[in-house]
Amino acid sequence: MSYLGVGVSPGTVPVYHSKDLKMLDRRVKIAEVVLRCVILGLGVLATVLVVTDTQVKEILSFQKKAKYTDMKALVFLVVANALAAGYSLIQGLRCVLSIIRGSVLFSKPLAWIIFSADQVMAYVTVAAVAASVQSAVFAKAGQPELQWIKVCSMFGKFCNQVGEGVACAVVVSLSMVLLSCISAFSLFRLYGSNKNKNGGW
Repeated sequence: MSYLGVGVSPGTVPVYHSKDLKMLDRRVKIAEVVLRCVILGLGVLATVLVVTDTQVKEILSFQKKAKYTDMKALVFLVVANALAAGYSLIQGLRCVLSIIRGSVLFSKPLAWIIFSADQVMAYVTVAAVAASVQSAVFAKAGQPELQWIKVCSMFGKFCNQVGEGVACAVVVSLSMVLLSCISAFSLFRLYGSNKNKNGGW
């Protein structure tokens, strides 16, 4: 049996030819492009929903305006989603160009950079969502022990729109986690292909 993707396989052991690997690479790239488009679209949507969300309420003859800058977790969420959207736009264009040119595999240094950047963005988006969800729970349910009121009982419209933004951000963070898995697969497959070329397994 040959480890170079040529030859006859004994029994039921499958043989992977370079054509099959190219097809796999292409499918992985298409999945990556789709995920990056999802992140771009929903990242922009989450940012717009949260940033444009305001509500004015009159409390004891005073007017109080609720906006996203009142909660640091929402500021973090906006920054994280804007960064994820911008980053996905750049990486998405790179993926589309590589598919058009037919050059799917890339160098190890570039693979390491993409893998590291995807990991960082995944951690940042997950952290932003976690912080926002925790703040949303406090805003919705309050904290009687600390005498924190239920903010959403007064600013219902504001909370509903923020909730929509957070829901979009959850999908963005899950997509970033999937993308970090894809970039890890692409990176470590480069090392696996070198092993095969050297006659290892």
